Amino acid sequence: MSKLYAIGDVHGQREMLSRAHARIKSDRGSDTQSPVVHLGDLCDRGPDTRGVLDDVLNGMEAGEPWHAIRGNHEQLFLNFLEFEGLEDPRYGDAEFWLDPRLGGVETLASYNVEADLSDLMALRDTALKSIPARHVEFLRARPFFFEVPGMVCVHAGIRPGISLMQQNKEDLLWIRDPFLNDPRWHGRLVVHGHTPVSAPEHLGNRVNLDTGAAFGRSLTAAVFEDGNCFVLTDDGREPLRPG
Repeated sequence: MSKLYAIGDVHGQREMLSRAHARIKSDRGSDTQSPVVHLGDLCDRGPDTRGVLDDVLNGMEAGEPWHAIRGNHEQLFLNFLEFEGLEDPRYGDAEFWLDPRLGGVETLASYNVEADLSDLMALRDTALKSIPARHVEFLRARPFFFEVPGMVCVHAGIRPGISLMQQNKEDLLWIRDPFLNDPRWHGRLVVHGHTPVSAPEHLGNRVNLDTGAAFGRSLTAAVFEDGNCFVLTDDGREPLRPG
């Protein structure tokens, strides 16, 4: 298994992301090649989606070995920006994204867009004028997974028993119980987020790094090396063992 860093769901928490990157920088030392994978859901709920996207984009453009895979919240954000009218199935996603529980309103606010819900088409047009084109292009370019030998990073998980290339994109973005409750080895370690837990979990066949930054809890960064997983803290590595 190659060395790889991963960061759980950020959800607009720019300061938490900055601290996670600092812990990774401290751990990696002179290593400038090992990838850093953001596991999706950079946006929504937290106060500064715009700042998070700027920081990740700036790092990637500066040559950092950073990757960001698509989460369900990136997809909802993108569907809002791209729906074409009442008959477009993405219209329902646009309404859903603006539900107070989903965090789209906070994302728009980070671009100084007030979410007037009385006319979604007008709101979308205002958003497109206010959101930098590079952010929209970034959302469109997000892949659904990132793999290295012995490991695959996805947002939500995979459908057990199906090869990676045959996975349904909806499962990669949204799946929960059929994946979370399956104890089988999937042919490689699956590293994911999407389902918040109180502390990072290693279940042997999968590792969940979503520790609730969306709700003001913690943002977890981890490193995978030589078959082992370590959570990165301000005091260094802490082993995360299966169990």
